[in-house]
Amino acid sequence: MRGRIYSDQKCPICGGQFIHDDRRRGLFCDQHPNQQATGRFRVQFGRNTRKRFNSYQEAERFLDGLRWEVDQGTFDPRDYRINNPLGFETLALKWLEVKKKEVKQKSYNNLRNYMTKAIAAWGQMNVKTIGYGEIEDFLHSQEVSDKTKSNMKSGLHNFFLWVKRREKIPMPDFPETPFELGFRKIIDKETQSVIINEIYRLTYHINPKIWLGIKWLATYISIRPGELLNLKEKDIDLKLKYFIIPHPKEKRPKLVPMIDEDMDILKAMPRGLPEIQFFRHAKGISGVRAGQKFGDKYLYKWWKKACRNLGIEGLDLYGGTRHSSTTSLREKFTPEEIRSAGTLHTTNKAFDRYLQINSSDSKRIYESISKQSKAK
Repeated sequence: MRGRIYSDQKCPICGGQFIHDDRRRGLFCDQHPNQQATGRFRVQFGRNTRKRFNSYQEAERFLDGLRWEVDQGTFDPRDYRINNPLGFETLALKWLEVKKKEVKQKSYNNLRNYMTKAIAAWGQMNVKTIGYGEIEDFLHSQEVSDKTKSNMKSGLHNFFLWVKRREKIPMPDFPETPFELGFRKIIDKETQSVIINEIYRLTYHINPKIWLGIKWLATYISIRPGELLNLKEKDIDLKLKYFIIPHPKEKRPKLVPMIDEDMDILKAMPRGLPEIQFFRHAKGISGVRAGQKFGDKYLYKWWKKACRNLGIEGLDLYGGTRHSSTTSLREKFTPEEIRSAGTLHTTNKAFDRYLQINSSDSKRIYESISKQSKAK
């Protein structure tokens, strides 16, 4: 039979090696059958599977288990290696190394947070023993929102899919983590125009790009706030009449056609060198350096100030620009037209909540948004 039990002990009479005898259930000396090993046992199973035990009974049970796994076709030598290559923490850390090169820093930070919590729960537990129950218990134990639980589940699902491909291990079943996406407050185009006009009044003499940035968020619904603020001078191409988004969430570069009105505004503005940030501070602003890029919350700061002046409460920048503009388009375009040409998305659950391709189609939609603002 495959596998044997050995002992470091020697026969006290002749110094010979004790030999494993399955029938007699022990290790005995060939020359002195009454002499047997009493400790320091070691199971050797194939070339790479070995383990030490204090008693023969423990070693025998372990060896019987290995032989049973072979009979069942489930034996995996990786399960018994000292370095535990299938340990959850071992593989989770390797997966995070892969993800650090594949996703943006913010996404990586979220994944690292989820996996750190999972490591605290499962440690070096063999990934093959983590199933539906363990995953469900882990998710239920997290004191976070349903949306965050759903994101955690997605991260774990991605991890186990990677493990399946890398280690040839079956994928565990996953529990459902339903949640309702929340609605942002939205407004009609007339109210949106009033707010943008107030921003113009408040900021145009300080830096016209504050007003222009918010105007663009309300017009070009395919551009996210983070993408907008990261635009460099070279990314706004007046010859091609496009905004070029080099590293969008969708992974591949995104081309957004520019409407004529904004072409005229840009032509009247002084332009900087190609590598300079387009949305940068002007001279004479307290607390910031001239040429410094707008901060992530800079446009939002002015949006909130304009809303306060107008007595409008509970309206964030994203909802008041991008989502409100998307909703207003339902009067003239189908959800499919808005999704594919206007937002440049193929599927997006966030936009589907508010909606219940080519460049000419996109430009037509953006011009419609601009005309709606002026018509009120």
